[in-house]
Parts: sequence; structure tokens; C-alpha cells
Amino acid sequence: MAAGAIARKLGTQPNTMSAQLLVLSNCGLIRARREGRSIIYGADFERMSDLLQFLTKDCCGGRPEICGPLASSVSNCSPPRRQRA
Repeated sequence: MAAGAIARKLGTQPNTMSAQLLVLSNCGLIRARREGRSIIYGADFERMSDLLQFLTKDCCGGRPEICGPLASSVSNCSPPRRQRA
């Protein structure tokens, strides 16, 4: 989705949205591609899943029952993993 469309959907300023999307892109959580004059953004679900799994393991301090509901919801919402080349 284009940055402007995301901003309209979320009710934020386009320049603020572009700055936030740049941060997420630099972190590898989203991918950007150019289509004409627009930059189209999409989630990198594999990277997001990896981040959520890391945070879940880190915050639980070896007690998975604390973050169990989050972990199961994350595994149910992400698409199947692709093999990296």
C-alpha cells in the first residue's frame, strides 16, 4: 500500500507516516518498492514473526506461560515461512 493511502486509513499526516515507514523499512520489518511515483510498502511477515518470537522469549525470562497466548496468536497469523536463497 502507498504511504499516502496508509496515512489516510490510519488518520495520520502523510509526512509522519513516511518517516515511520522509513524506520520500519530500515529495520527490515517492511519492504518498499517503487511503482511510478509511488512507493508501495508491504509487511515482511517472516521478519516480524522473528522479532515477536525474540521479544516473547526475552520478556518471558524462561517462563513461556507468561507469553503463551501471544506466541500462539503470532504463529496462527503469519504466512508459511519461505526458504531464504
